[in-house]
Amino acid sequence: MNVIEKQITLADGRVITLETGKLAKQADGAVMLKCGNTMLLATVCSAQEAGPDVDFMPLSVDYKEKFASVGRFPGGFTKREGRASDYEILVSRLVDRALRPLFPDDYHAETFVQVTLYSADEESMPDCLAGLAASAALAVSDVPFNGPISEVRVARVNGELVINPTASQMKDADIDIMVGATYENIMMVEGEMNEISEKEMLDAIKFAHDAIKEHCLVQMELMKEVAKEKRTYCHETNDEELKQDVWDKCYQKAYDACRSCTADKHKRLDMLKAVKEEYMESIPEEERDDKAFMVSRYYHDVEKEAMRRMILDEGVRLDGRNTEQIRPIWCEVDYLPGPHGSSIFTRGETQSLSTCTLGTKLDEKIIDEATERGKERFMLHYNFPPFSTGEAKASRGIGRREIGHGNLAYRALKRMIPEDYPYTVRVVSDILESNGSSSMATVCAGTLALMDAGVPMKKPVTGIAMGLITDKGCEKYAVLSDILGDEDHLGDMDFKVTGTRDGITATQMDIKVDGLSYDILERALEQARRGRMHIMDIILDTMPEPRADLKPHAPRLVQFNVDKDQIGAIIGPGGKIIQDIQEKSGAVVTIEEVENKGIVCVSAPNAESINIAVSRIKGIVAKPEVGEVYDGVVKSIVPFGAFVEILPGKDGLLHVSELDYTRIENVEDVLHEGDKVQVKLLEIDAKTGKLRLSRKALLPKPEGYVERPERPERREFRGDRPRRDNNREHREFRPRQERNEE
Repeated sequence: MNVIEKQITLADGRVITLETGKLAKQADGAVMLKCGNTMLLATVCSAQEAGPDVDFMPLSVDYKEKFASVGRFPGGFTKREGRASDYEILVSRLVDRALRPLFPDDYHAETFVQVTLYSADEESMPDCLAGLAASAALAVSDVPFNGPISEVRVARVNGELVINPTASQMKDADIDIMVGATYENIMMVEGEMNEISEKEMLDAIKFAHDAIKEHCLVQMELMKEVAKEKRTYCHETNDEELKQDVWDKCYQKAYDACRSCTADKHKRLDMLKAVKEEYMESIPEEERDDKAFMVSRYYHDVEKEAMRRMILDEGVRLDGRNTEQIRPIWCEVDYLPGPHGSSIFTRGETQSLSTCTLGTKLDEKIIDEATERGKERFMLHYNFPPFSTGEAKASRGIGRREIGHGNLAYRALKRMIPEDYPYTVRVVSDILESNGSSSMATVCAGTLALMDAGVPMKKPVTGIAMGLITDKGCEKYAVLSDILGDEDHLGDMDFKVTGTRDGITATQMDIKVDGLSYDILERALEQARRGRMHIMDIILDTMPEPRADLKPHAPRLVQFNVDKDQIGAIIGPGGKIIQDIQEKSGAVVTIEEVENKGIVCVSAPNAESINIAVSRIKGIVAKPEVGEVYDGVVKSIVPFGAFVEILPGKDGLLHVSELDYTRIENVEDVLHEGDKVQVKLLEIDAKTGKLRLSRKALLPKPEGYVERPERPERREFRGDRPRRDNNREHREFRPRQERNEE
């Protein structure tokens, strides 16, 4: 067994170890990555032959977390890992986006990359290590790959940039960016920030790339020591004569179709399709089936070059815009009467219909994953039905695209929801039309829906998708604002930026070309800022600020704090009291224990229900104060007075002598059980906590009334009868026989 290890030392002294030759030796490549107690096994397997008529890279990347890695059982009845969680899908996408552009263009064998978390600790986060592990597995395999790459997280903690920070450090970070790159080039960027400037973002990317270069050098050493030759393959059959013929007969026609500058996507596609069909008609019928696949591949390259040359040489785009123009935008809020907030955002042929729903703590999302447990109060879901692009097929649930695009919009908006906002918030974006940057339309529509619902956002957020067209060596390039779907597909970069007027809140970038300089990135960021400000003006014209109040049908919610030791009194034995409050008020009451206090949240569809519930709860937690006047209820009558409830669960004695200024012989001549009576709290016994009440103190004193002198010592009471006074100086001695006769 030939086990090879290489190490990477981080700035804080932590060590990343790459080990190969020990595990999963039948895979084409396998590496175990270790950092602290976190261990990731990455494997790669690639078919020896490509499938028939496959002209793309069929790559599958899967990241999976084992619950055993943290010593936990999976939830559910089966108690085993099931479908991938949103988090696992997002990590899979991060790795996929950095690897995919680096396979040779003519390599079409089905390839599977699997990264599995087998051990984890609380501090070493695995998501920023998965890309390095996957690249190392490819590096030691015979699979052709133009790497290596690595991915790192760069965060700014207390003003300092940190590579792969610990989970504890991330709590104080205002920048959280994942960067994937080769030794020479940035390939992928994704992250969220707290309104940082374009320069600060570029500095963070450069800082990450410096660390990635070290990771790549270590992998190169590992490759050299393993010394496995890359496989030979032939996955494409080409006909150079046919290829030249397609270019000669189709290029100018395709260029003219692009140059028609129609803003109608389907019309443009029909024109380009007609060029290809005309060429196919020129091929003898008996040869068409054999040549159709190659013609499609060659014609795709013709379309791509025609579009790129038109933009680079003339500065004109497919729909006639110049490079900085934003498509026409229109917005509308309060379109749907049922949701708590709604909006439509339409930019060109991309449209999002978004809704906002407000809920209580009971509506929070419960997170129960291997490395993360908790609750989430802000959710954003993105849906992309087939009809949005005119496709005739059924919707089969959400896929990785929906998870990824929704996560980008979620990260763009989440920092603008106030931390102390008591509602649970869910935004749903349904894409009704799509031709470029539906995730950025989701950000804009989401902002409007939140403001329409009355959510007090700190600041509105907008987003824009940027593109890039370059010639060889990036000597000539064009940065495109608000890209179309075709410009994304045929271009060299897809760069999405979201933010407020004061800075960037989230970004996602995929680069498909080598040699992209930081100068080009800087220009793209500045052009994106101008585009965001243009969109922001339109958003604010539609809705300048959040609604001052919620919609009439939105749930009302009141939140207040109580002492920790009062939580039990509100809940009651077996939840009896809190259930009674909810039943009689119609409100929903939740209590959360945080540190040394309880946070009570009361929600209901109307103010009356809330007032009833809040009054009951505040009555339970209220503390009686001497001298205060209370509206009480008579709970029981005894010979020497009445017990009156002045607060929920708090009774006091209203002695017969405190009923009135005149002498009362029979308490029931004045009060009965269930009567409401206003009383004043005279005294709280320091030892027993018993309450002494008075009705007389609230009545007007009769003219000439003289207060009786106080007795030397007041007789105490216990329960419903007086306690015997054991002071013998005040007791009258009488013979036993005389007492018995009475």
